[in-house]
Amino acid sequence: MDLLIIAVLGALAIAAASQLSDRIGVAPALILLAGGTAVGFLPFIPAIELDPQLVLEGVLPPLLFSTAVSISTINFRRELAPVAVLAILLVPLSAAVIGGVLTVLVPGLSLAWAIAMGAILSPTDAVAISIARRLGVSQRIITVLEGEGLLNDATALVVLSSAISAATSGGVSIGGVLGGFALAVLVALGVGWLVGEVSLRVRSHITDPTVDTVVSFTVPFLAAIPAEHMHGSGLVAAVVAGLITGHRGPRMLPPAHRVASRTNWHTVELTLEGLIFLVMGLEFFGVVEKVDASALGVVRAISVAVVAGFLTVVIRALVVAPMLKVLSHRTARWAIHWRENEEAIHQFQNRCSAIVRGESEMPPVPWDRSPLAQVQRRLRQETSHESIARRARRLSSRVRRRGADLDYFAAEPLGTREGAVIVWAGMRGAITLAAAQTLPTTAPHYPFLLLVSMLVAAGSLTIQGLTLPALVRLVRPAMAGPADEEEKAAVISLLVNAARDVASVGTHGASQHAVITGATGPGTPDAQATTSTPELDKASQTAPDPENSESPSPASEQHGLVRREGNDIVVSPAAVAKAWADPTWRHDELAPVRERALDMIRAQREALLDAGDEGLYSADSLEHALNRLDFQEIMLTSEPH
Repeated sequence: MDLLIIAVLGALAIAAASQLSDRIGVAPALILLAGGTAVGFLPFIPAIELDPQLVLEGVLPPLLFSTAVSISTINFRRELAPVAVLAILLVPLSAAVIGGVLTVLVPGLSLAWAIAMGAILSPTDAVAISIARRLGVSQRIITVLEGEGLLNDATALVVLSSAISAATSGGVSIGGVLGGFALAVLVALGVGWLVGEVSLRVRSHITDPTVDTVVSFTVPFLAAIPAEHMHGSGLVAAVVAGLITGHRGPRMLPPAHRVASRTNWHTVELTLEGLIFLVMGLEFFGVVEKVDASALGVVRAISVAVVAGFLTVVIRALVVAPMLKVLSHRTARWAIHWRENEEAIHQFQNRCSAIVRGESEMPPVPWDRSPLAQVQRRLRQETSHESIARRARRLSSRVRRRGADLDYFAAEPLGTREGAVIVWAGMRGAITLAAAQTLPTTAPHYPFLLLVSMLVAAGSLTIQGLTLPALVRLVRPAMAGPADEEEKAAVISLLVNAARDVASVGTHGASQHAVITGATGPGTPDAQATTSTPELDKASQTAPDPENSESPSPASEQHGLVRREGNDIVVSPAAVAKAWADPTWRHDELAPVRERALDMIRAQREALLDAGDEGLYSADSLEHALNRLDFQEIMLTSEPH
């Protein structure tokens, strides 16, 4: 009964902190940490200890999985270089430097134990990134921080286990550490990919969204547990399964399943995040009590924590600054090369389009070493494995993706201002706390080291978390904003084209035509011919014209999305623009032609996902449009036939 009461009170505390955070402008994690610490020091509250394996195996896998599902995979791919530097290079470097300093500051602490402590303090936490996201900084900054938080735990835990082995047996080599890290990552990649793919195929056959959500709750554990038993990183396996789910889910799962799963996962995420920081605060008193009774004392622990926390920021800044400079030079070099070959690239794209249409064959390729020539040679060499048209389409898409990547890097460069935010937003949290508690109790000064870890994590969250808004106001980095009108018009044009293609097919499979009307905005297509179908006749009689509809251009007229005018089918960009802002309006418009409307929505989703794979539009614009399509399809399929 006592445990039940504690659980109920904890859940209410998490809800209250989340509600209060919006009013006072402080992240829920900081409120729960402060509240838990205050409650823990009350004399009638017993000391609380949380099993670290519960955090590492029961809390972190679903949290990291949930974050990975929601991250933009195209942006994650684009930021893989800085993520790899921060997740793989920075962690062991920080562990070595902090470990060397701790051997001087803590009497009787060997280098192996000190490096183990440095590994504990090195990784940032994906949970703490919510503080940065609330400030509205650019998506590039968030993606780098999220990617680092998703992957750096594997490096930290491998370094930690190797250092502990060296401290207890002395039989660890650098080659063994590198081999263990490679094994952990490779196993995690394989298991995570397999679980992600299989789980999606299973979930695609589930008809009840509630049952699908229950199955989704098991996916991070299905990935993490086997990976751990195979000496891999369970957390990285959960991340990989989440990336696969987030990338492939929109193509394989019904929208009702994804909407229900997303809502329920947000609830789980809120609860688990709050639980970590609340328990962290409650544990604080018991650890302080033990250290106060030891020879080293609390004051020394505080001084060591200050030095260690300072080192984490300094080392991070020393790595981030040259990293951003190298990335800037690399992007500039790519942009110059792209401009120099712009005409050849354009010709190659035209040639690929002609090949796809069956109007041309691949010409001889000059034997130079340019990337474009290499792509062309690959196109010719691999025709024995699959059709030249399919390969041409794929390689043309790859070239477009590279161009979209360059546009992405140019639109949101990572400079000194953004680097300052990346450095200061690298806060410690749940992984530091959980990893510290995995130290053997036989480690020298175990309570002292645990308290130092808690102080660094709490101090990082408190000091950096509370001052991050002021830093953002001071350095003024690139901030996230709504999609510009040109991109919005381009996305609407894409949706209109997809709707037109479906509307142009008759009810019996005969090829028909459509009119796109009321469109003068940028990127809006123009095509006209005539058709007639009974379903569309019915729609034109029953569907009212919308009022106050948005459009990509002030000159756009107001029409139903699909309606009959004389002998023409009309597909209106104004109506698609209206659907962008109001998910219920298009449901009312299309209810009389349910089956055709569902075909249009699914075609629009495929077009958006294809554009997303090529990186043609921002992740926010695509997510907004996909969410609208999901709700519209749910409304259409939930209505009685």
